Amino acid sequence: MSKKPGLTVLAGPTAVGKGTVSTYIRDNYPEVWLSVSATTRPPRPGEQDGVHYFFKSADEFDALVAGGELLEWAVVHGRNRYGTLRSTVDAAIADGRSVLLEIDLQGARQVKQAVPEAQFVFLAPPSWEEMVRRLVGRGTETAEEQQQRLETAKLELAAEPEFDHTVINDDVRRAADELVSLMGLTPHPH
Repeated sequence: MSKKPGLTVLAGPTAVGKGTVSTYIRDNYPEVWLSVSATTRPPRPGEQDGVHYFFKSADEFDALVAGGELLEWAVVHGRNRYGTLRSTVDAAIADGRSVLLEIDLQGARQVKQAVPEAQFVFLAPPSWEEMVRRLVGRGTETAEEQQQRLETAKLELAAEPEFDHTVINDDVRRAADELVSLMGLTPHPH
């Protein structure tokens, strides 16, 4: 009998499509609660506090870190900080919701320390060739930047054994349905 955890963490290498899969789940599985991050960056037009992000001042964020109130946090692009509030995740779980946290690998490792009983799912590309195609295909980076991204992707792919399950992102809907099944929910008929 497998226990169905309240918190499922979805992580994987850069450009694998974590955001696309979690957006699909948000749009099609309202029973899943997608964790909302706290951030120090200012709201963009149309963004609402508590819906898109919890907007915090640098001092407020410092207090959350000091108080151990974040399951994980990181500095992104050397500027703004993003983190997952323990209280919102706990409240959703207490409410009986299945919580999905879509995050990078460093964040997933922090959550594993904070909530070892959570379920950790690795989103993998269909193949290394497809991964290269996605990373290089954008044509926006120099050859050097592309090489750096591929080196990072190799390291990130090596983290797969740290996870409880692997879902291959060969098709967004199929991958989302598999993830929902792992969360103990019934995929919708399509």
